[in-house]
Amino acid sequence: MTSTPGTLVLAGTPIGDISDAPPRLAEELAGADVVAAEDTRRLRRLTQALGVTPKGRVVSYFEGNEAARTPELVEELLGGARVLLVTDAGMPSVSDPGYRLVAAAVEKDVKVTAVPGPSAVLTALALSGLPVDRFCFEGFLPRKAGERLSRLREVAEERRTLVYFEAPHRLDDTLAAMAEVFGADRRAAVCRELTKTYEEVRRGGLGELAAWAAEGVRGEITVVVEGAPERGPEELDAEELVRRVRVREEAGERRKEAIAAVAAEAGLPKRQVFDAVVAAKNAASGKSPS
Repeated sequence: MTSTPGTLVLAGTPIGDISDAPPRLAEELAGADVVAAEDTRRLRRLTQALGVTPKGRVVSYFEGNEAARTPELVEELLGGARVLLVTDAGMPSVSDPGYRLVAAAVEKDVKVTAVPGPSAVLTALALSGLPVDRFCFEGFLPRKAGERLSRLREVAEERRTLVYFEAPHRLDDTLAAMAEVFGADRRAAVCRELTKTYEEVRRGGLGELAAWAAEGVRGEITVVVEGAPERGPEELDAEELVRRVRVREEAGERRKEAIAAVAAEAGLPKRQVFDAVVAAKNAASGKSPS
């Protein structure tokens, strides 16, 4: 006889203030058959603060053992266990361990549910003062400078508000790269230590924020960046058209495709964009227009 599969529960944990923990979190911690935690020491502090003693087995589930431990947890789920997954802060699988386990559970038709909780993404977005009607979450940028610039160029013309996570020791380099690709005047907000004692939201242009971050910043960081402005055809001069084509080329598009895309985006004839690119190329090489 085949047992009924159990349930995988993704539980959001406080991103700072422990009193933000949802009541259901304590219930799930107390009742789960298995608690998989990104850091078992942090889990111990969390359960002590909530006055909860897990009845089930506690195992570690972090980036280093995620691939190896996922099959083990899936077997527990197929055997009927209720498995609770928690990370250090926020919702599991959002730039944290969890996606691999969720995908494996779904593949085996195991029920997956969640205990909603605090989110650094939504909290930073709401506090930023930037448009919130449409946004996209980009997670962590690559550590290498070249790869970071390439990733930023991919979204240089994205009109939705952008949200990133970043480590404090890389914040100044990231903001400088953003200023280079998006423009120094593009509005942004650096949200630091959200819901904690030293919470700070620093707003301004990317160039200004990069200069501020160069002095050193500590804590958990979420960066919110305004989307690219909408421009009508009359606002796009030749220099801007050339810049847009260059951004697309640097992101891997062929020049012909980049010119066509920029023309369609700007509502202009392809020939006008092509002529602007050729003129810029001639100017750079010192050739006179034919």
